[in-house]
Amino acid sequence: MIITESYIDVPTKAGGDMRIFLYHPSIPNYPKAKFPGVVVFSEIYQVTGPVARFARQIASQGYIVAAPSSYHEFTGPEALAYDGPGTDAGNEWKITKTVTAYDEDATLSIDTLLSLPTCTGKVGATGMCLGGHLAYRCALDPRVSSAVCYFATDVHSATLGAGKNDDSLKRAKDIKGELAMIFGKLDNHVPPEGRDLIRKTLHEAGVLFSFYEPAWAQHAFIRDELSKGRYDAALSGICFEMLKELFNRTLRSDLGPRSGEDVEIEDVC
Repeated sequence: MIITESYIDVPTKAGGDMRIFLYHPSIPNYPKAKFPGVVVFSEIYQVTGPVARFARQIASQGYIVAAPSSYHEFTGPEALAYDGPGTDAGNEWKITKTVTAYDEDATLSIDTLLSLPTCTGKVGATGMCLGGHLAYRCALDPRVSSAVCYFATDVHSATLGAGKNDDSLKRAKDIKGELAMIFGKLDNHVPPEGRDLIRKTLHEAGVLFSFYEPAWAQHAFIRDELSKGRYDAALSGICFEMLKELFNRTLRSDLGPRSGEDVEIEDVC
């Protein structure tokens, strides 16, 4: 499916206009076609080449993608470079920005998708690294049917950066949609004890989720540019198939409300 690209600048309470990059499916001769929406949250470098390519991949499957630039309080919408200064700036702004401001970004991104006459009204979320955490927080919004969280940095520590009160795990029961949590087994940004805490908390909160930890994957293994030797195209493809399955089932189908009843599993081979 071919796509068109544009952007809009949305005023924020936190400061500055947030640029939301839009990737829209286009089917010739179907001007009134409607599609579900997906918010794609970026890593600490804003909407870089890898993030934009990821967004295009999702859009070409038949989803309207909204990719917000997270650091509108501090800088313009341009991507930060994958170098020392870019990394330092991204890490500094990540912890300076408030949790409330991150949540406002998510709300405005969802609002933008739902305001489009070509959106069906179903919304999902995904993101990598910092964006994985933001996709998780986005799923706290009841309008979000599902989220795929790649390397959800900081969810396990209950902080979005140093010294910030982040209630992500405490609010797990607020998640009404379905999650797919993806981490590399060798991810030292989200250590084993952090992943165990996330898994345990989601179980206890009754969240519907899947959890995938490929054995030899490191942090950010889907970043296809300057990935510090971490990029794994094969595993990235597997994870994208998981994303497609989840979004196709939850955003395209009309499942109705989840009953919450226990599923009886027959104990036979």
